[in-house]
Amino acid sequence: MGRTVRVKSFELVAKDINDVDVKLLHALSIGVGWPHRPKDWDFLRRAGQGIVAVDGIDRVFGSAMWFPYSQEFATIGLVITSPRTQAQGTGRWLMEQVFERCGDRNLTLNSTHAAYHLYLSLGFTKEATVYLWQGELVSPPPPVPALAGELSSLSTANIGEIAALDERAFGTNRQKLLALLSEGASISVLRRGGEAVGFSMKREFGRGHVIGPIVASNDSDAIHLTAVHLKDLAGQFVRVDTREQTGLFADFLQQSRLGMTDTVTTMSKGRRFLNRKENEPWVYGLAGHALS
Repeated sequence: MGRTVRVKSFELVAKDINDVDVKLLHALSIGVGWPHRPKDWDFLRRAGQGIVAVDGIDRVFGSAMWFPYSQEFATIGLVITSPRTQAQGTGRWLMEQVFERCGDRNLTLNSTHAAYHLYLSLGFTKEATVYLWQGELVSPPPPVPALAGELSSLSTANIGEIAALDERAFGTNRQKLLALLSEGASISVLRRGGEAVGFSMKREFGRGHVIGPIVASNDSDAIHLTAVHLKDLAGQFVRVDTREQTGLFADFLQQSRLGMTDTVTTMSKGRRFLNRKENEPWVYGLAGHALS
């Protein structure tokens, strides 16, 4: 696949995302209504790899990132094309560049409505819907079920304690990502009998805070691991991304008066990504659409 593409009267070239001014990336995401701040882009560049589509005078017209967790698996995100080049083939070209760099890895992504048919045409299949709950938290969280276990905070230095639990829920080791996410985050761990059975993180993102990842084995545990962060966020903007459409956890988010404002679609290419097992750890809240 060529490293250049012609769009209308000018040619775009693939350039490493780390070689571009973050202000240009921020302008790109603003142009499509995404909430990423410059510091969010900087974090994602530390966590993964990416390319941008630039013209001859280094104007940015698109981006795509991938996060290779292993030699067998990667997530894809931040696939953006500027309004000026949408429907001109730039998105397909960017994805073909990603495929070339990811090799034979199994891939997953969370697709917007606009990009869904493109990803279908590229061999991705639908697995689940992600529900985006967000808004200003106007009151303390609603009542929660009885707590089975003990909640406590976790320091960044001890992030390894939850890595195996996260791997069981996510399907791939992502301890490096957890360490990056933990910088400046608040981390809560649920233990039973001294063993970690769930955890959650709260960190700054976009317009306010995102709570995720949230890993738990049941709705009740997930509620407690979310509520422990919500209690400190009254009057602030909060976001939780989840694949839970119904059940106690989804009800809890609604009762917290967050609004379900949008959905995206989890898709995979190669091995199926999601493999939920009863009473086993599960990702109730995503770390982010690109990170999954």
